[in-house]
Amino acid sequence: MDIQILPLTSPKSRPADESQLGFGKHFTDRMFVMEYAAGKGWHSACIQPYGPFSLDPACAVLHYAQEIFEGLKAFRREDGSIALFRAIDNVRRFNRSAARMCMPEVDEAFFHEAIRQLVRLEADWVPRSAGTSLYIRPTMIAVDPFLGVHPSDTYLCYVILSPVGAYYKGGFSPVKIWISDEYVRAALGGTGEAKTGGNYAASLKASREAAARGFDQVLWLDAEQRRYVEEVGSMNMCFVIDGKVVTSPLRGTILDGVTRRSILTLVRDLGVEVEERALAVDEIFDTIAAGRMTEAFGTGTAAVVSPVGQFTYRDRTATLGSGEVGAFTLKLYETLTGIQYGRLPDVHGWVERL
Repeated sequence: MDIQILPLTSPKSRPADESQLGFGKHFTDRMFVMEYAAGKGWHSACIQPYGPFSLDPACAVLHYAQEIFEGLKAFRREDGSIALFRAIDNVRRFNRSAARMCMPEVDEAFFHEAIRQLVRLEADWVPRSAGTSLYIRPTMIAVDPFLGVHPSDTYLCYVILSPVGAYYKGGFSPVKIWISDEYVRAALGGTGEAKTGGNYAASLKASREAAARGFDQVLWLDAEQRRYVEEVGSMNMCFVIDGKVVTSPLRGTILDGVTRRSILTLVRDLGVEVEERALAVDEIFDTIAAGRMTEAFGTGTAAVVSPVGQFTYRDRTATLGSGEVGAFTLKLYETLTGIQYGRLPDVHGWVERL
């Protein structure tokens, strides 16, 4: 399938002050779009001017949330070139999410190249200030205009781009975490491992309550026993206990994070052991009290690494260290961002230059 490039007639003005970009507020001139129909497959691939879609009010995605998305970034390097970070891994996860949500998979090589072409065309939108990047959001939605509950026969797949600001505008500092035992994000057998909007919608109420209580994020526990750590906010979670990095296993309830995989590889590169095991909430407080847990952090595309300074669960609060970012957490953050921006060598072949 060829990609048709449609003319751009009315280019936008790019944000003048990159310090005010924020996250997901600005969008580039173009987007990639293709369509799917049962019996025909994917067709009509094009890069066209960014703009709204016209959807039938009975559209399946609006009623039954059959949709998936991804999140990855392009980085402006110090020499002015642009690089993608592990884009093919995001494309593969996009297909795993599609399979879980009964949606058609994309041709991975084709979709990967479509993303590359789109970013190349929008290269001037990749910001240049320290810590900024171009966020890439591939999405697929079900578009059958039918209210019966079944997988759609038609789909719309698209990719939009958003220049985003530095995540830590106020400095790289630890966050406060509220551990919820009332709300859960996902259950065994559910859609927790798929990157689908329903998982995020399910998190909104607890996130709002956490913010009202003065916390930065919610740490989710398992749905069955409300005892074992799963994710924090929309990030994977890691704990440094007895000199090892402990993180929840991938058992279908949490996202197989590309940043998580990258960080765990770097942890092993540093000669530190990784334990992928269930971690009980009581163990968090016991190991902090005993001085055995020295650091904790979340990992995800937006923040890369988010250090944790405090946990609160019911009537218990525990603080890690002196309130400063741990040396190991900082080392991982600086190493991964150094690879992404080209300041450090990419020994694992994660970066692709455009």
